[in-house]
Amino acid sequence: MNLSYWEIKTWLTDIDFTIIGSGIVGLNTALELRNNYPKAKILILEKGMLPQGASTKNAGFACFGSLSEIIDDLEQHTPAQVLSLVERRIRGLALLREIVGDVNLDFKNYGGYELFLKENDALYQKCLESKDRINKLLKPLFGEDVFSFKDNSFGFSHVTNKLGFNQYEGQIDTGKMMLSLLKKTLDADIRILNNFKVEHIEEESDSATIVSKHYQFKSSKVFIATNGFAAQLLHEDVKPARAQVLITKPIQNLKIKGSFHLDRGYYYFRNIDNRVLFGGGRNLDFKGEETTEFGETKLIQDKLEELLKTTIIPDQKFEVDYTWSGIMGVGNQKESIVKPLSKNVFCGVRLGGMGVAIGSIVGKDLANLIE
Repeated sequence: MNLSYWEIKTWLTDIDFTIIGSGIVGLNTALELRNNYPKAKILILEKGMLPQGASTKNAGFACFGSLSEIIDDLEQHTPAQVLSLVERRIRGLALLREIVGDVNLDFKNYGGYELFLKENDALYQKCLESKDRINKLLKPLFGEDVFSFKDNSFGFSHVTNKLGFNQYEGQIDTGKMMLSLLKKTLDADIRILNNFKVEHIEEESDSATIVSKHYQFKSSKVFIATNGFAAQLLHEDVKPARAQVLITKPIQNLKIKGSFHLDRGYYYFRNIDNRVLFGGGRNLDFKGEETTEFGETKLIQDKLEELLKTTIIPDQKFEVDYTWSGIMGVGNQKESIVKPLSKNVFCGVRLGGMGVAIGSIVGKDLANLIE
C-alpha cells in the first residue's frame, strides 16, 4: 500500500506525540498532552474500527471494588496499598466526571450491591465479620462508613437475605462516555487513525520509529496505552483477560436498579434501558480467558444464562439480545504500570478491570511522564 504525498505530509510527518490505543487511557493521554503542549502535533493510532480493548465493551460500572474484592485484595496487598488503590479509583472517577460531565456520562448514583449465594455462606460470613474493619480502613477517604447490609428487595433467589451495599457506587453509559471523549479529542485538533496496527517500535536517539505492516514513521515521543494487548509491544507484568457479557431484550417491570456484584466480583450485572446487562465468569476458565481473541464460549454464556434464570430474575422470562467480549489487562499486582520504557517510549497499562475508574488518571499520569 503506497501512501500519497498528501497523506504522509498531513498525517505522518513531524509528529511530536503518538499514542497507541484510543481507549480511555489513550484519549486522556492525548487530552492532557494537548493541555500541556498547545501547539504539538498529536496522533492516536487505533488498530480497530472502534477502541479495540474494553473501553467501549465494559459494563459501565463506576465502582472502586466490592466488599469481598477489597477483602481479597488485603490478602495480596498491605492495608496501605489497598487504601492507595481505592483512593486512586475514587480520584480517577472524579476526574472522569470532571472531564466528561455527568450528563454526558449518563451517570446514575443508584448504589452498588453484593449478592452472596446460599451455598457460599463462608464468603457471606467473612464479609459480615470484615465489614467494620474495611469501613475503618476506608474512613480517611470517605469520612463515614462505606459498606452496610440491606434486605434483598429485588427478588433474587438462592441468595442470603441480606445484600452488601455501597452507597458510593454508580453506573454510566459506556457508549456516551467514549463518544464524548472522542469528540473532545477531535475538537482539540488531535488526529486519530483507525485500523492502524503497530507491529513494533524502534528506539532512536531523539525519537522513535513506529513500524506497521505497510508503513513506518518517526515520532518524538510514543505512549503505549493498549492495556490488554500490551504484551504485543512490551515486556511487563501484564496479560490479557477476556470478559464476556450478555444483555437481555427489554423486560417489563424490571425491579433491578443499581450495580450488582456476585462471587467476589467475578460476576456483575446492572440495569440499562429496562434490560439486564450481565457479565463475568472468567473464573470458570482462567487459562482459556487469558486471550486477546474476542469471542464468547458456551461454558461461560451458559453459566450467565443459568444465573439469570435461577438467581437474578427467576420469575421473569427473558431473551438474550446481544453478546460480546472485551479484553482487559491484568497482572500479579493491582497497581497500574505507568512508567518510561526508554528515553522516548512510555506506557500506561494493566488497569486490572478498573478502566472506567482509573483510565482517566492513568492517561493523565502517562502524559505527565515527560518533562
